This record gives sequence, C-alpha cells and structure tokens, in this order.
Amino acid sequence: MAGAVVKGHVMSVRWGILALLTEGPMYGARIRSEFEQRTGGTWPLNVGQVYTTLARLERDGLVEGQEADDEGRIGYRITREGRRQVELWWTSPVPREDSPRSELVIKLALAVTVPGVDVQQIVQNQRSASLSHLQDLTRLKRGTQASPAGNDSGSDLAWSLVLDHLIFTAEAELRWLDHVEGRLQREAARSGRRPQHDHQAHDHQARDHETETVVR
Repeated sequence: MAGAVVKGHVMSVRWGILALLTEGPMYGARIRSEFEQRTGGTWPLNVGQVYTTLARLERDGLVEGQEADDEGRIGYRITREGRRQVELWWTSPVPREDSPRSELVIKLALAVTVPGVDVQQIVQNQRSASLSHLQDLTRLKRGTQASPAGNDSGSDLAWSLVLDHLIFTAEAELRWLDHVEGRLQREAARSGRRPQHDHQAHDHQARDHETETVVR
C-alpha cells in the first residue's frame, strides 16, 4: 500500500500513452502535449517521464521506435500486442485493490491519537481550504459552460469530465470533514468535554449555494 499513489500514477501514464498511440505514431513531446490537453493539464507530465515510460513499453513489446526525423525526433508506434492490451484496458474496470494514501486522512488519524493537538481546528482549517478549492473549481466549470464550443469538442468533453470528477471529489471531502467533526463532537460529549465552536452549518450553506447547479 505504501507505493499505491506512485504505482497508480505510473500505470495511468502507461495506459494513457498507449491509448494515444492507437491514433497513430507520435514522438514524446507530442504525447505529452496531447495527454495534458485532453486531461486539462490536471496531471502534468514531463518529457523525461514520457520517454522513460516509452522505453519500458518498448521493452515489453507494446510500442516500437521509429527512425529519427530530420529534427532528430524519434517517433513511436503501438504494436499489435500493445493495441490488444489497450483494448483489454478499455473493457476492464480500474482495480481498487490499493487504497491511495491521503495526507489529510493520515494527519487526522494521527491527530486524534497525539495529546495536545487541536483536532477541531485542523478540521476547520481544512474545511476552509477545501471549500475555497471547490469554489475555484465551480467557477472554472461555469467558465467552461459559458464558453462557446471549440473546434475540438472531444477535448472539451474530456476536460469537462475531469473537472466534474474534481468537483465531486472536493464535495466528498467536505462531506467527510463534516462527518469527522460530528464524530469529534459526539466523542467530546461522551467524555464530558465541551465541544469547540462549529462553523459547519455556515459552510454547508456556502458550498450548497456555490455548487448546487454547476455539475448537475
């Protein structure tokens, strides 16, 4: 589980590159550009990472390099086996055996066990930051909805889906923080401690007003 985040990112880049190459041969810089364009730059790549992944794919017989062009750029094309692997990827669900590590979850799990840590303050600080992030995403979503459709509608739809996912993830984090605060208050009441001040109701109203019509 320790390497789940890195492993998941590496695998997504691997499959992303293979999927792009099903459209035709590409060199590394173009693969990087296409990947970032279609995902809205949410998961930026560097050229070194692209070529490292291409080298592994070539080693595994899934892509093959071509002769360098006049500018010295080496293109890559997908092999028959690589295409077969991509088709299998399209039709297979993404595995969930590994749970990605979350710094926020780790922080709160440790905070409730370490004496002297103001866990309520951690939750409130995080809620403010997460709500601000959600508001940024919803404003970005409104901007994309207001913009006229471009020539590359496929990329527009891809970015819209990525943005929806980010919004839903941010909303889920805020709901989880509400749950954590409720648990903390119940534990405080059970032990006879006085619960600390609560901004939960106000934040509920703020984010509900901000997001109720953006994604739905």
